[in-house]
Amino acid sequence: MFNDTQLQAYKAQLRGALIEPGDAAYDSSRKVYNAMIDKRPRLIARCADVADVIATVNFAREHALLLAVRGGAHNGAGLGVCDDGLVLDLSALHGIRVDPRAHTMRVEGGCTWGDVDHATHAFGLATPAGIISTTGVGGLTLGGGIGHLSRRFGLTIDNLLSVDMVLANGQLVTAGSKENEELFWAVRGGGGNFGVVTSFEFKLHAVDNVVAGPTLWPLERAAEVMRWYRDFIVGAPPELNGFFLFLTVPPAPPFPEALHLKKMCGVVWCYTGDPARAEQVFEPVRAMSPALYGIHALPYPMLQRAFDGLYPPGHQWYWRADFVDELPDAAIALHVEHGPRAPTMQSSMHLYPIDGAVHRVGRNDTAFCYRSSKWAMVIVGVDPDPANRESITRWCKDYWDALHPYSAGGAYVNFMMDEGQERVQATYREHYPKLAAVKQKFDPGNLFRVNQNIKPAG
Repeated sequence: MFNDTQLQAYKAQLRGALIEPGDAAYDSSRKVYNAMIDKRPRLIARCADVADVIATVNFAREHALLLAVRGGAHNGAGLGVCDDGLVLDLSALHGIRVDPRAHTMRVEGGCTWGDVDHATHAFGLATPAGIISTTGVGGLTLGGGIGHLSRRFGLTIDNLLSVDMVLANGQLVTAGSKENEELFWAVRGGGGNFGVVTSFEFKLHAVDNVVAGPTLWPLERAAEVMRWYRDFIVGAPPELNGFFLFLTVPPAPPFPEALHLKKMCGVVWCYTGDPARAEQVFEPVRAMSPALYGIHALPYPMLQRAFDGLYPPGHQWYWRADFVDELPDAAIALHVEHGPRAPTMQSSMHLYPIDGAVHRVGRNDTAFCYRSSKWAMVIVGVDPDPANRESITRWCKDYWDALHPYSAGGAYVNFMMDEGQERVQATYREHYPKLAAVKQKFDPGNLFRVNQNIKPAG
């Protein structure tokens, strides 16, 4: 697809490194967060700046190379890498500029949410993100962005003001509420289908210390706790977020030794309101008599890092997910049947609430269209040992198969594996034709297809 002269000409355009098979950095550079993914690209371009991104997009297009865009590399399906193609690695683009007066920030496309937390916490500010700080800003944002602050401040995309992005033709454009509006609509939930976002502009909120932590209950109370949680969280003040989970208690602090490696159910809470009201807000939680009440005041970045040690890069992962409108007793019975069967310590099921501020954004205002759903459910089979790959995958699929009839139909794109075009269309529902039209306008050749792909219209 290209000769050595063309390759050397491309390489001469780059400020960053161009990595090939056989280079010392090749194996480490092709690895992604999910160790189930083992792909071998022909080239890896570690872009140093926007000019490198433009040169890389142009080279991939001109030589018909499969192009994958790598940010934080957390994507469960491993969509930041590809076989035999070109990986555009943004990890060196990690600048952040916070404007504490305007409560905004500009974040480059290779940043992680840990980078963002470090930069914004100095000013007592934050924007909604995920729950693991090593997650990339780009992938999480483009898929929607669900986390501890969602009920109060919305999805990450609801706090996105503009993006700078390189299109398939190599042009750098800005998309926001006053320019390239249809493109801005599409990138808010449409994933990486439309170009390479080199920087994001976000709105920030006053978030400094939070009152947060886990509450755990024994499995024999799981149905009771799920029914209580189902009714409590939807009526809770938006300053309170809490996601339900089945877990095996990690054998490490802050969990007491008596609970280590026990299978339990729980809720991880985050309260961002007036600290003087925290005792009152959590009174219904204490009234449920949890076996562990681990709620206390802590800096918000500490909460964001709480799962980093449990889920480091390099483990085997298999994901399945759905949006959930309601949680009837019949679904709870299935959760109680399948959740405790998790085959490894790190395997889990989470129910993330997406009501509150998420519901105040119109269904058609962004590409993310599940604005009436109450939860985003994810089931993850996780283990460091490749020998357990089959067991974690089978448990995850069986659990999802049982609960899918009670779902809203589609899933949060950041929680999906490679599940086929039908699932992608179910995820975007009536927005899919509009997304396909935007794709046709900005990427008619489908250069950006290593993603949950939206095919160009026509």
